[in-house]
Amino acid sequence: MAVRSTARASWEGDLAKGSGIVSAGSSGRFEALPVSWAARTEAHGGKTSPEELLAAAHASCFAMALSAGLGRAGTPPTRLDVTASVTFDRVSEKWTVVSSELEVRGAVPGVDAAVFAKAAEDAKEGCPISRALKGNVQLKVSATLG
Repeated sequence: MAVRSTARASWEGDLAKGSGIVSAGSSGRFEALPVSWAARTEAHGGKTSPEELLAAAHASCFAMALSAGLGRAGTPPTRLDVTASVTFDRVSEKWTVVSSELEVRGAVPGVDAAVFAKAAEDAKEGCPISRALKGNVQLKVSATLG
């Protein structure tokens, strides 16, 4: 069964000086988060950006994929802490999401560092957000137990 998720955005003004808001449509869990061009290219200044939202999506998707893979292997995690860092930069004069780097620290009983690193690499390749980005965005993962 397909699940459809929605979000809404509105924008006022030109790109450089304008601003907007983004809200969750499906869950309603966030409303009217402020966004701006400066939050994307200079400093966040208390505002979010599409890239920050992409990082949140990638971190949570990866955490689920890694948990699922470890669980299927009979070694479910006790805890996974994931940070995704999305880089937005100019490429041939066009602003582009160029990379998403995942860092995970996990507590996984019965697993050594090599097994955890392999599971993290598999999760990076298999999570749906990674698959959506693959071929367009450089993906990396760093995995640490502890």
